[in-house]
Amino acid sequence: MNADTNIAAEGSLPADGNAQLLARGFEGLQPYLKKSLELRQALVRLGKIGDKATSRAARKLHHQLKHAEPSITMIGQVKAGKTSLVNAMVGQPDLLPADVNPWTSVVTSLHLNPHTAPEDNRASFRFFDMEEWSRLLDRGGRIGELAARAGAEEELEKVREQVEDMREKSRKRLGDKFELLLGQQHDYNYFDQDLVERYVCLGDDFEDDFETSQAQGRFADITKSAELYIYRPEFPMPLCVRDTPGVNDTFMIREQITIRAIRESRLCVVVLAAHQALSSVDLALIRMIANVKSREVIILVNRIDELSDPTNQIPEIRQSIRKTLTDHDGPKDAEIIFTSAFCGNAALLGQPEMLDEKSRDSLVEWARSEDILKSGEDLAPEALLWELSGLPQVYAAISERIAEGNGQEMLDRVAKAAMNLANGLNAAQQVVERRESDANLPPLELGSLNRELDRIEADARSAMSKAFDDVIEDFNKRLDRSHRSFLERATGSLLQHLDQHGSDVVWEYDPTGLRILLRTAYQVFGRNAQKATKDVLMGTAQDYAGLYYRLFEVSDEGFGIEAPAAPRIPSPILLGQTIALDMKGTWWTRWWHKRRGFRNFATDFADMIKAETDPMVDALRGSHAESIRDSAMQVLSEFMEEQRSILERIADEAESRPDGIGTLLDNNGAAVKREQLKKTMATLTEFAA
Repeated sequence: MNADTNIAAEGSLPADGNAQLLARGFEGLQPYLKKSLELRQALVRLGKIGDKATSRAARKLHHQLKHAEPSITMIGQVKAGKTSLVNAMVGQPDLLPADVNPWTSVVTSLHLNPHTAPEDNRASFRFFDMEEWSRLLDRGGRIGELAARAGAEEELEKVREQVEDMREKSRKRLGDKFELLLGQQHDYNYFDQDLVERYVCLGDDFEDDFETSQAQGRFADITKSAELYIYRPEFPMPLCVRDTPGVNDTFMIREQITIRAIRESRLCVVVLAAHQALSSVDLALIRMIANVKSREVIILVNRIDELSDPTNQIPEIRQSIRKTLTDHDGPKDAEIIFTSAFCGNAALLGQPEMLDEKSRDSLVEWARSEDILKSGEDLAPEALLWELSGLPQVYAAISERIAEGNGQEMLDRVAKAAMNLANGLNAAQQVVERRESDANLPPLELGSLNRELDRIEADARSAMSKAFDDVIEDFNKRLDRSHRSFLERATGSLLQHLDQHGSDVVWEYDPTGLRILLRTAYQVFGRNAQKATKDVLMGTAQDYAGLYYRLFEVSDEGFGIEAPAAPRIPSPILLGQTIALDMKGTWWTRWWHKRRGFRNFATDFADMIKAETDPMVDALRGSHAESIRDSAMQVLSEFMEEQRSILERIADEAESRPDGIGTLLDNNGAAVKREQLKKTMATLTEFAA
């Protein structure tokens, strides 16, 4: 019973210190954690009922469920206090350096786990590889490619100068080992603030006699990602919080890295500064989150402790953000929460006096006006600051989305796999009972099993491949129509502008229409892909159920094979990347004034925009579509492997022992275990329904 005892203890929080603060807001996870506990206990029982192979499979599912790690990606404006907010969220005010040089492009992933131990804390830092570094040096990154296509020679020269300056500083920091470090990884069985700053925070230039191997920012130029694994017993379940570099840097390296980080998460948290909220200046940020489902975006407005009149200012800020999102095709229904990392960290440090009395009173007045604080509620100073920080609301929003999103999906997936294990035991039980009651039954016809399994697998793979060929062909047609339509409309608008205003007035064109068209095409593809995947999986499950009926004469009306769920379709985050038409700066004006004649304008513009948007369209039809096909094929393959394993175990036991497959249920206490199987299946049925 050790496993059950350990499971039951999970989620409990210490009753002292910061744990009391960190527990506030995670209450919304309790229903999910209760279901997870019940399902894991059912898996423990299932493992004890079956044979060794069933037990191994049940333990694997138990481990997946217990250590499931939902991820949250943080992006934000410069100077919004995002990293300080991350530190407060994970309960460690000084963990990550908050004053990071804007040049750094490191994604820092904090893996928070209550199931490990303090001695398991460790860190891993990965560097850019040679190809990524060469792309920056040779072509100036994305901005260099864009400037080159646009013929913006002066901007391109500036990029080259900045790249060369950056390269020299990197060589000064890293010396002869510079190139050798690219593509490498540094691992540590500990971490502290000094170690983290060595990899993610650029310091000042170094003196010649300085021991740079231990210096701040030693490897920051070439560090691509940092992984910190942290024992956090206060948290009710494992979580991963990713602190990204943002979207606005000289070479657009940050943008590309942040796009990948968001795509790997189910929840995107956008951090804005209260004193600048959200304006058209932040279009790069809006473009990024416009391609994420509204329910998977949370907007945090930080630094509210700096507002002079939060009671009146915060409603205005909220309304302004809503309007900006609506005007620029952002996620209109995203939840907006107002926060103060300063208050949160002061509470964690046990220093409530850090917030002056006037600011505290004004925040209390605002919190009561929005029913965040109840009138007459008496809180200790640290607890009051924690409530004013907004972090309990942040935890609650995250908890709700985990419980209804990837948490529920994990429960469904594990429950269906467990149900199939139980169904295998149920089928074995029926065969045993029939043979115990009638010794004259003819032998089972197991010789055709492998042939039948091969046929089912070949048919399933063929059906999935054919379905995706059709779905992707339709997707490609939609993409081509959308792309062609946009180019025709944009070029037509350009010619109309020239006809009406001539070339003296600089023309600008908003590419939002292209993004909407491509996003719509992708959404249709996603729905079609999920339906095709579901149909193939359901059909394959029915084929396996038929095999049980034919081969083992399973007669239970409740018997069936659970088809796994179709994989989630990731959001098309790359549609938010910057393209030439987004660059409304000086270089566009120069490009415009260098053109002469209608034909040159139209031809050069069409060529440039096609070259800029082709990679986006090609990525959708290529890596995005193919990754979804690969995920569907992987789910199908794992399902078929699971079923083959179960059926072959039943057949092997039936052929190798006179008493047949009764060993699968272990004849010692068989009646008791059969009753346990029935109860376990009843529990699993509730989850898999």
